[in-house]
This record gives sequence, structure tokens and C-alpha cells, in this order.
Amino acid sequence: MTPLQNRRVHDWQHHGKCCARVFPKLEAPKHLVRTVHDLYFEPKYEEFRSRTIWSLSNAFTPAFKELEPIPQFKATAKLGEFLESRFSQSF
Repeated sequence: MTPLQNRRVHDWQHHGKCCARVFPKLEAPKHLVRTVHDLYFEPKYEEFRSRTIWSLSNAFTPAFKELEPIPQFKATAKLGEFLESRFSQSF
């Protein structure tokens, strides 16, 4: 397991609107918020059921695949920056 798979994300669970606040920082369309929310709280795969940084990051992946290549690349890079700044104490 990686550090991302071990670090639980407790506060994300308690702030349902947090996902919507993150999207403008990622320059991602807000219509993808529902997809990320659903994939994080009701993942399709068992290994993503734990509430970790890894499962949170993986919830964004299918949503970002709906974007054109350059916006997808930018949003993915900004997601990495966001997760690093938000959860860097845990690594």
C-alpha cells in the first residue's frame, strides 16, 4: 500500500460541499461535481471504498476523462497540487 492508500480523509466526509469548492481551483466544470461525489461516496470498486486520499483522487479520474485533453491535463495537475497542499502533512 502507498501512503495515499493509508491516509484516511475524515474531514472530506463531513463537508459535502467541499467537492464543489475544489472544482473552481481545478478549473474543472461544476457539472462534474456529482460524478466525483458519487464515485467517492459510492465507489464502483471495492478497493476504493476506504475513505483515503487515494480513493478521493481516484474519484476524480473518470470525471476528468469527460474533459477535452488540455483541460483534462490542467485539472489533473491542479488536483495533484491541491491534494499535496491539503494533505501534505500526512505523507
